[in-house]
Amino acid sequence: MSPTKSLPGQASNLRAYLLLTLTTTCWGMNAILGRLAVGNISPMALVCLRWLLVVVILSLVAHRHLRRDWPILKKHFGYMLAMGAFGYTGFNMLFYLAAHSTTAVNIGIIQGSIPVFVLIGAFLIFQTKVSLLQYIGVAVTIIGVGIVASGGSFARLARFEINEGDALMLAACVLYSGYTVALRYRPDISTLSFLYVMATAAFFTSLPFIFVEIEMGYFLAPTVNGWIIVAIAALFPSIVAQISFMNGVSILGPGRAGIFVNLVPIFASIFAVTLLDEPFEIFHGVALVLVLFGIWLSERGKPA
Repeated sequence: MSPTKSLPGQASNLRAYLLLTLTTTCWGMNAILGRLAVGNISPMALVCLRWLLVVVILSLVAHRHLRRDWPILKKHFGYMLAMGAFGYTGFNMLFYLAAHSTTAVNIGIIQGSIPVFVLIGAFLIFQTKVSLLQYIGVAVTIIGVGIVASGGSFARLARFEINEGDALMLAACVLYSGYTVALRYRPDISTLSFLYVMATAAFFTSLPFIFVEIEMGYFLAPTVNGWIIVAIAALFPSIVAQISFMNGVSILGPGRAGIFVNLVPIFASIFAVTLLDEPFEIFHGVALVLVLFGIWLSERGKPA
């Protein structure tokens, strides 16, 4: 093939690389927002207001897509409600709660383990074939996550003692992995329609938790900085990242696009150290290498 003919494909791939890098940058940013939210807005207030703002923004641009896709959406109402509740409300609720008792570095590294949890979920639910190399990759990643969650203490690791925030983050990863596996049944509708309905479901399913937060005395109305955090969380991790990721997947396919998720813990660690002055210990570096290496092994070991 001549250089001239290969340019369109190269340009398309470059566009996908930029979109997926933007996606993982936004997702890495979310760990920083979770830490900055402490003292500025309570976790459930952040979740609820974030998705409310997403709904308002998308209402301005998604109405034509919604009218076209409505016959399909009506048939999948229960599915969309459950996906929004677990993948968006549940994940972000645990994510922001975790930020109150662990560091952004830990959050980013643990979040990087999601592809391995997805692999485990696909095996358990769909009996997807798993190779020996993938089993090794899962084990290596879990060891890396265990090192982070134990604070680098082998004694704590041996006693299965982990920080409360890290435990919450692990639970959040399990929820998002279930959401990712369930995307196999996503209805054939536009990206904007899907994101709008999911955000709407997330907003309504977050409302009961707001009342629980108020009743328990943990509710904190957003400060000025809190509103800024809500706006950034709605715009970048929620809208920009999701649309960029879906477009990147449409160009490269899910297999190649999924590798970019490995950048999330790297960006989160960079942001945490540079913006929050969080320490990056030796055990963080070891854990980060193990998590990324485990995911790489899992990708390399995919059955044909």
